[in-house]
Amino acid sequence: MNNPYENGNQHDQLGTEESNIKPGVVGNSFAQTLGGKESTSPSFSIEKDKIFPSKYKSDAKEKNANDGQELTLTQKIIREVKTIAVIILLVFVFRSIFFEPFKIPSGSMIPTLMIGDFILVNKLAYGLKVPFSDLFSDPVYISESKRPERGDVIVFKYPKDPSINYIKRVIGLPGDTVEMRDKVVYINGNPITPHAIEEPKAKKYMEDMDDKFKEMNLKFFNSKTGNHNHIYQINEDNFFKSDFEKVVIPKDNFFVMGDNRDFSADSRYWGPVPFENIKGKAVLVWFSMITPFSENNFKFRPWRIGTKIE
Repeated sequence: MNNPYENGNQHDQLGTEESNIKPGVVGNSFAQTLGGKESTSPSFSIEKDKIFPSKYKSDAKEKNANDGQELTLTQKIIREVKTIAVIILLVFVFRSIFFEPFKIPSGSMIPTLMIGDFILVNKLAYGLKVPFSDLFSDPVYISESKRPERGDVIVFKYPKDPSINYIKRVIGLPGDTVEMRDKVVYINGNPITPHAIEEPKAKKYMEDMDDKFKEMNLKFFNSKTGNHNHIYQINEDNFFKSDFEKVVIPKDNFFVMGDNRDFSADSRYWGPVPFENIKGKAVLVWFSMITPFSENNFKFRPWRIGTKIE
């Protein structure tokens, strides 16, 4: 029997920009004029540091420390460096726990995601992690972790090389049997029924297609994977991977595929993705542009900004 996880030849790496209050005595006399005569009330004083001891002692310390002198150039530089370091740390903590941006460099998820899309990934989707815990080992979850649902688009560390980030769609869950016959995916013996998109509707996908795919005999399909309605495409002239032998997905692993079915290196080639490799769920396209002087022609797609990822 052939190994269903034979090495593929596609590369789908995901790309990774004062005022000081002076303590002391407040007022020492109180005077008012009545009937043209000045009447003076008994003098009194309030020592503020006795009423608010911690506040005014702190101000006094600050005054003594500064002693009215300006900071030296070195002190100013140190202060600014500390401020910048704190800001950078907070940014990285935010990226590690909440949301992280990624750029799509390849076409394995066309037409859902185009080359040059900048996406936002929800790092909280499957649980709250200890900051940076997934950089050097498996992530440590503070809250109870959730599992991806069928149809989720996920970013994960490539199982063969965890230094590389991939993005694919979850097709099979732990315990499922997955197979493919004539380019139709079967889950537990049931097909994920595709519905062909005919002209002229299919034309809009070809107009926005990346140049290297425009000359291919592409066909587009509507599909419902889990609770997600999405579109995938196949090349009708490509029969290299029309079928895939039945496999059972191990515990805590997920079978993933690209929406550009004939141009995606995915679980059909290198096996399922362990849960600990998953970084988060892709939720939004926040910008879309292929920069000049890259291997693909320049494109700016403002209409894709704000697109929800299904």
